[in-house]
This record gives sequence, structure tokens and C-alpha cells, in this order.
Amino acid sequence: MLTDYVVIDLEMTGLNAKTDRILEAGAARVRGNVVTATFSEIINPKRELSEKVISLTGITNEMAVQGKEMDATLMAFLDFIGEDILVGQNVIFDYSFLKQWAVNHKRTFERNAVDTLKLARKFLPQEQKKDLASLCSYFGIKRVHAHRALDDVMETQQIFEQLQKMYEAGAPEAFRPYPLQYKVKKQSPATPQQMKYLKQFVEFHGIPMPEIYEDASRSEISRLTDQLIAQYGKMKKEPSL
Repeated sequence: MLTDYVVIDLEMTGLNAKTDRILEAGAARVRGNVVTATFSEIINPKRELSEKVISLTGITNEMAVQGKEMDATLMAFLDFIGEDILVGQNVIFDYSFLKQWAVNHKRTFERNAVDTLKLARKFLPQEQKKDLASLCSYFGIKRVHAHRALDDVMETQQIFEQLQKMYEAGAPEAFRPYPLQYKVKKQSPATPQQMKYLKQFVEFHGIPMPEIYEDASRSEISRLTDQLIAQYGKMKKEPSL
């Protein structure tokens, strides 16, 4: 039975590891099935939060602006995780953001994990919903602050313990940690050509220039440009870059 591990949970500005940012990081170190240390930090994503994210997490733009610096916080977060096995609810989603950040900063980040979502899908009734809130209700776990990283971590840890107690003896192979696999490429800053095209595009359509963050990546500018083209249409004559 796995008794030493780290439970992780992240809150993000969106769902895409290439174009969205980590907003909050939470983790709990477990030794002998006892939580011995925790990590919890709001991170300044240097992006305006959507109303959906604010409503979901309760983290406001004012709170985000006061958050910790991204790189230093995530370095501390990875140091807290160490070489431990990870446990998480749909853990590959959180891992994808950490892996993207690590690759961008030329760091290796390969870990083994156990996913409570996969375990719930394997063992619980088909009609039972498997999201974190539903699993907390199923196991009688009281939720305090939904979609806050450390609260979700503590709930996930309790769910994992319940799943272990109820099902591991009969199916130990389902609880064995497995290597997380998520392929990413290093992100590059937005190019001058991208910015030139974007400027020409907004001038052509007579629309305001969107707010562009100084650390915007090529992926972010590409997504923004695609959104504008979908909304306003292409320029009649594409300018040369």
C-alpha cells in the first residue's frame, strides 16, 4: 500500500497548458498516511482573470496581482514535491502545466503518479459522478473552499485513502504508480512578424489593439490572432511579413 506520496492540485487561468497560466499551487506531503507538510501559494499570472475563473475559484484580480512571482514559486513547488510519487484528481491535467513550465525553463520533470479519477472510474458505480465535488459527497467528505488548491488537495487525499481502504486489497495493481507522459515543446516569445501582422490586422478592421502582455508567447499571440480572424474575418489582401 502506498503510504508516502505528495498530493497536488493547481488552479489555472484556463485549460490549455500552452496558452494559460498557473494561478494557484497546492500540495500536501504524506508520510505513513499522515499529512506532514503543506504548500499553498497564489501566483501572479500577469493576466486578467476571466469572470468564469473568478467565480469558480473565488480568486479575484486584486488577489492575483498580489500573488507570488511565477518562476520562484514553481521552483519552490517542485522542490517541495521532490522525487515523490504524485497523487491527484485527473493528475495529468496538473502535470501538463508543470511539465510545460519545466520544459520552458530547461528543467527535467518526470514523475510517477496515482490518479483518483481513474480509480473512481474503475471501482465506483457507473452512474456515480466522478468529479471532486461528487466524490466528496459520495465518501462523506466536507468541502470547505471548492476550487482552492490546498482545499482540493486535502479532499483528494481523503478520497485516495477511502479508495485504498475499500478496493486496494482486491485489486492492488490498480493502485500501482505509473509514469506520467505528456509531450510538450519549449514555448518561444512572440515574434516581431506576429506583432506586425496583428497591428496591421487591427488597423485594417478599425478595432482597438488588444492588450498584449510583455511576456506573451508565440502560442498566445497565435490564439489571439485566430480569435480576431474568426470574429472579424481575414484582411482582403494579406500584407507581406
